[in-house]
Amino acid sequence: MKTPVIAQKSPAVQKAEKGTYHWCSCGRSKRQPFCDGSHAGTEFKPMKVEIGEAQTVAWCQCKHTKTPPFCDGSHMSLPKA
Repeated sequence: MKTPVIAQKSPAVQKAEKGTYHWCSCGRSKRQPFCDGSHAGTEFKPMKVEIGEAQTVAWCQCKHTKTPPFCDGSHMSLPKA
């Protein structure tokens, strides 16, 4: 399996309204943390996420979380660039 692009080494913390979101798992999207179709031609696919009520969400931006699509702090253990 190929490694995703690290979009950012910190989460995107934002208010998410109730609804459906498509989280970018490849790291290539220009609309981070959401999918813009940049995964085309790769083995990556966006993750469909249903948010049941308005809440603050920490979306993973490093794409190495063990709890996708949410940040679990995995960015803290990534090698320094």
